[in-house]
Amino acid sequence: MNVSASTLSLTVDDVDASRDFLCAHLGYQVAMADDGFASLTRGDAAVDVVLLRRGTEVLPPEQRDQRAAGLILALTVTDLAAEEARLRAAGAPITMPLREEPWGERLFQLTDPNGVVVQLVEWAAAPDAS
Repeated sequence: MNVSASTLSLTVDDVDASRDFLCAHLGYQVAMADDGFASLTRGDAAVDVVLLRRGTEVLPPEQRDQRAAGLILALTVTDLAAEEARLRAAGAPITMPLREEPWGERLFQLTDPNGVVVQLVEWAAAPDAS
C-alpha cells in the first residue's frame, strides 16, 4: 500500500465555525465547500480535514448523529512556544497550557467551537547518552 495523503473527517454541528477556526488559527485553506461540508488543506505535510454537518445523509445512518468527540487532532510543529504565543495573542482558546511530558513531548491544546481538540506538539531534544 502507498498512502498518498491523509484526511481526517470530523462530524460537527457547525461546519462553518470549525472551518473558520482551523483557517484563522491553524492556517488551513478551503479546498472545497458546500452546505454542511468543507474540505480543508494546508501547503505542508499536515493532515487534510473534512468537516461534515452532523445528520447529513451522505453518512451511513448509524454515523449521522455522531459528533467528533474523544479524539485529538495532533499536529507536530516547529517552535512550539512561538506558536502558543501567536495563538494566545490572536485570542485562540488555549484549553491546556504549554507543558512538557517526562517522555520528551512538549505540547499544548486548543479547542474549536464544536469541541474538537487540537494539540500542537514538539519533541524535546533527546538527552545526551554520555
